[in-house]
Amino acid sequence: MKDEISVRITGEAGQGVISAGMMLCRMYKESGRHVFAIQDYMSRIRGGNNFFQVRAAGRPVAAPRRQADIIVALDKEAVEANRGALAPGGILLLDAGKFGITQLEAGWVHVPLYALAQEAGGELYANSVALGLLAALTCGAFEGAAKAAAREFAAKGADAAAKNEVAARKGYDYAAGKIKRGDFLLPSAPHERPYLLAGNEALALGVISAGCKFYSAYPMSPSTGVMNTVADYAAKYGIIVEQAEDEIAAVNMAVGAAFAGARAMTGTSGGGFALMCEGLSLAAITETPLVIAIVMRPGPATGFPTRTAQEDLEFALHAGHGEFARAVYTPGSPEECFLAAKRAFNTAERFQVPALILSDQYLAESFTNVAFPDTTGEPPDRGRIISSEAAPETRRYEYSDDGVSPRAIPGRSGALAVADSDEHGPEGHITELAEVRIKMTEKRLRLKLAGLARETLPPTVVNPGAKTMLCGFGSTLGVMREACAAAAGTGFIHYPQVWPFPADATLAALKGAGRVLTVENNATGQLARLIRRETGAQAAGSILKYDGRPFTADELSAALEGGK
Repeated sequence: MKDEISVRITGEAGQGVISAGMMLCRMYKESGRHVFAIQDYMSRIRGGNNFFQVRAAGRPVAAPRRQADIIVALDKEAVEANRGALAPGGILLLDAGKFGITQLEAGWVHVPLYALAQEAGGELYANSVALGLLAALTCGAFEGAAKAAAREFAAKGADAAAKNEVAARKGYDYAAGKIKRGDFLLPSAPHERPYLLAGNEALALGVISAGCKFYSAYPMSPSTGVMNTVADYAAKYGIIVEQAEDEIAAVNMAVGAAFAGARAMTGTSGGGFALMCEGLSLAAITETPLVIAIVMRPGPATGFPTRTAQEDLEFALHAGHGEFARAVYTPGSPEECFLAAKRAFNTAERFQVPALILSDQYLAESFTNVAFPDTTGEPPDRGRIISSEAAPETRRYEYSDDGVSPRAIPGRSGALAVADSDEHGPEGHITELAEVRIKMTEKRLRLKLAGLARETLPPTVVNPGAKTMLCGFGSTLGVMREACAAAAGTGFIHYPQVWPFPADATLAALKGAGRVLTVENNATGQLARLIRRETGAQAAGSILKYDGRPFTADELSAALEGGK
């Protein structure tokens, strides 16, 4: 019996790889295992090679493994594409007859996937046969597979759900009778993490929980899942979801909705955010609260549309023309995504600034079982809104000690709501006076930034001052946590918010550290440069990965071992 196992289902787009992977996640979760799952898919509707890999264990797991103990190949191309990913002692299940493979290599096991699927109703049920195979090999019971299949296909009707369950049962019975199982059985341990979520889903649920009433976006992978999830619940929670004609329209719609008093946001990836920069600056000069989710993927240009990267950190910090305050959140887990959404709305409205949530494809589309965090300490805060009684005495952009002025809501505050993209005075009217420009810049930039800095989320610090200290942001949280648990004398700093940068907390955590390394999915060490700029601390080096794939726990551990 194993402590943990990694299972990969692989085939071409259109073969139900994702459906099989999601059923596998639910099967493990429902049977008391912890899961962490990643998707690797090509930018095409049909063909190519995709895989869904699930790591399951009797303890929490937070990163993928490089190799899989069991690989199920749904087509011939998948065999060749994934043979190198098979772990020592693992097995690769394939339909040798269907694929025309006459010679099985060591670790390869023939399974009549497609004949079993035909018995259940057709070859399209091969992915459910695979689910049954894996239930027998790793769980030793069929109930979890049955529940997972019922959940996955419930929307397609009772007949489809029943046929998929039959297919899973055929796979289970075949494996139970024909394949040695003891090497891959997983222990079961009840846990209190009942929800299976990806980062995009958790972010969207945080958006809904925060009271967002307007979401506009142009579909751009890998951010589209946020819009889709918000749209799924829009009718229930009274949210307007607008699929705009482009990102320029999307950001300006969100600015307009926020100006009108709604909690509003938009979401995109790097290329779309490039188009949003003028709207970002419009929100800044009009002091309109705006939330933007930026789910990164590799660039430049179209780059790798379905892969992951952390290449837009510096872009998010400096995007938009002119100088103005902003907050930039970089959650590292689904739980942090949920919290970041709620905090971003509060920050945007309390300081009347743009708040950016920086994620990436890996975090956005990786699944794990979670427990929703307690958010009672983060109640909605609409900020300094003008009341109708005070309206005659207020000026929308009047100077204040903290840089935050009373906010007029058109039609609700009883005050004239004025906004202009030109420089303006306290009343909101255009000005070209130098002294007014200076005071307004100080107000929008320095005063607000000082207030934001006082509320910056502290970094997560494990083993401060260790012999080796890793520094990362966003999706590297899980892999750093696992690498540090496996390597003595190693600690890490993870930043759930990178701007305003927590310089003092960083210096305190690094005090006494022997070697400082950043862990980043980019080619230039952008976090290392940010740390040096804001603290003067120089990292000894950076562990960088920029092939479009996430770090695995094995890779980071090997990099640390090799650097000793």
